[in-house]
Order: sequence, then structure tokens, then C-alpha cells
Amino acid sequence: MKRVIIPKAGSSSVLALKEFPSLEVGPGEVRISVKASGLNFADIMARQGLYQDAPGFPFTAGYEVSGVIDSIGDGVEEKWLGKPVMALTRFGGHASQVVVSLNQIFEKPGRLSYAQAAAIPVNYLTAWQALVICGALQPEDTVLIHNVGGGVGLAALDIAQHIGATTIGTASPGKHEYLLSRGLNYAIDYRNSDWYTELMHLTDGKGAELILDPLGGESWRKSYKALRASGRLAMFGISAASGNGIGSKLALAKTAVMMPIFHPISLMNENKSVFGINMGRLWHEPEKIRVWMGKIIAGVEEGWINPTIAESFSFEDAALAHDYIESRANIGKVVLTP
Repeated sequence: MKRVIIPKAGSSSVLALKEFPSLEVGPGEVRISVKASGLNFADIMARQGLYQDAPGFPFTAGYEVSGVIDSIGDGVEEKWLGKPVMALTRFGGHASQVVVSLNQIFEKPGRLSYAQAAAIPVNYLTAWQALVICGALQPEDTVLIHNVGGGVGLAALDIAQHIGATTIGTASPGKHEYLLSRGLNYAIDYRNSDWYTELMHLTDGKGAELILDPLGGESWRKSYKALRASGRLAMFGISAASGNGIGSKLALAKTAVMMPIFHPISLMNENKSVFGINMGRLWHEPEKIRVWMGKIIAGVEEGWINPTIAESFSFEDAALAHDYIESRANIGKVVLTP
């Protein structure tokens, strides 16, 4: 089997592809012959040494895969053997084989390719928790989705459109045409204009009921300010802290210093809410994840969830995939294939 190894913190050049013996399954486990692995910004930050939940170096990143079950352990029904699935992995996903417990796998919807299936678990579960579970998005609401062209952003757009909310998204100007064709109501060019001013113009000075912000630092302050009364701020990821070498430490320090402090009294007086999301800290809630994923898979079957693949890279080109995400060039999900 092959694994993309991160031997030490650094730029994408540190990535290495290595051969290992085939994995063995234990009781209640299955082995998946991987067809596609999702690449997320958390994997980038793990490579940079900035992701607190990452294991010690060397390790293999990757939170999600799709593929075919080719081996089952004791206690697993024979029906799973040979079944196409998608799965959540606690790192180790950027490999040609993964072994996971039965409660981490979900049958792959037939209408999805393996690449599309690998785009479902992390992005759509994050978006579902942000919009539906914690964000309580309503049809009469306006939602602002930062980085709407990314994997989580497009997942959130699918879900928000299904709910019927008004959607506003920040993205570089080269992505606007596609995003508007995808159904985004309003696109804001965050590079050449102040998104806060644009948002206030679009909402008659009221702000948004829900804001999804994966940037961190000063952006969370600004997003909180942009909430309408009864508004909710969803915080996940801190991509503003991304960087390599000494730059990574400086970016992380700057992001940490600029993070807001939310006081309970202020929250009450302003009728606003804030919440955080970290899918990597929900491994103790498999029942919740299965319920949420059931709703997402139903959305796939009904046709209103449509994962977009920006680019697919081979394991040999994993460094190019990392660079592609760091350049913010992708519209949709980036996947790796063995």
C-alpha cells in the first residue's frame, strides 16, 4: 500500500510517497481500497505544524476517503465486502488503504463518482452543523458565506439554497461567474472591496442572520460586527494563520492576538450568538454524525446536494495539490487519488 507521509513541518516539498505492508483488520473493522481521498485546509495546516490535533511527525494526513471494502473483520456482516463506501478517518486518509470501524463508513450514493463521494464527509458535515444544527438557518434569513468557492463554502451554498435563504458569499473576482451560475444570490469581491461595506449595502444596513467564517483572527471580530440582531457567527478553521517556516509562527501569533473575546453580557445585550465547529473533535458522537450524514445522503439522492470537484491529483502529485489549495485557486473540493 502507499501513503503520503509528512515527515516534518514545512512547505509542500516535505511530502513523500512511501510503500508499506497491507493493513490488517481487527474485530468490527473494515479495510477500504481507496479510490479518492479528500484534501482539506486542516491537512495543509497539519503539514505546516499548526494543527493541534495532528499526531506527531511523521504521519499521514487525511480525514475522509471513498473506495471499496476489500476485507472485513470479525463481527462484520459479509454484505459489506465489495461495497462502495465513503468514510471518515482520524488522519491516515491519504493512503491507498485505510482501516476504520464500521460506525465510520457510509454507503456511497450511486449517482456520485468516487471523487465526489470523497468530497462529502468533512465539507458537508461541517456545513450541515454550521447551517442547520447550530446556525438554525431559516428561509427568511440572509447568510454570508466567507470563502464560498471552497469545499465547505459550496457545501454551505447547496444547503442554504435548499433551505431557501438569501445567500451572499465572499470570493475572488475570478470565481464570481461560476458562483452566480451555481445559484449564489450576491458575490462580494473581498480582494478589491471591503466586504463589510458591501454586505451592509446589500442588507440595507442590517447585516446577516448567519455568517460562516473559516478565517479566524480579525475576521471573526468583523463578522461578529456584521451580524444582525439575533444573528449567529459560525467559527471553524483559522486559515488566516496558514504559513510556512517562520512565517507560519508569525501568522499564528498575529491571528491569535487579533481573536475576539465574547463576553456573555455583550452577547445578551446585542442578541447575538457565536459558536465553534471542529469535526475532528466529534469522534465521541458517532450517533449524531450518522443522523446528519443520513440527511446529507438523502439530499444527494434528491438532487439538491451536488459536490463540486475542483481538481484531482495523484498521490505522486500531492505537493501540487497542497500548493493549489494554498493559492486559493480552487472552486470546490480538491481530492487525491492512488
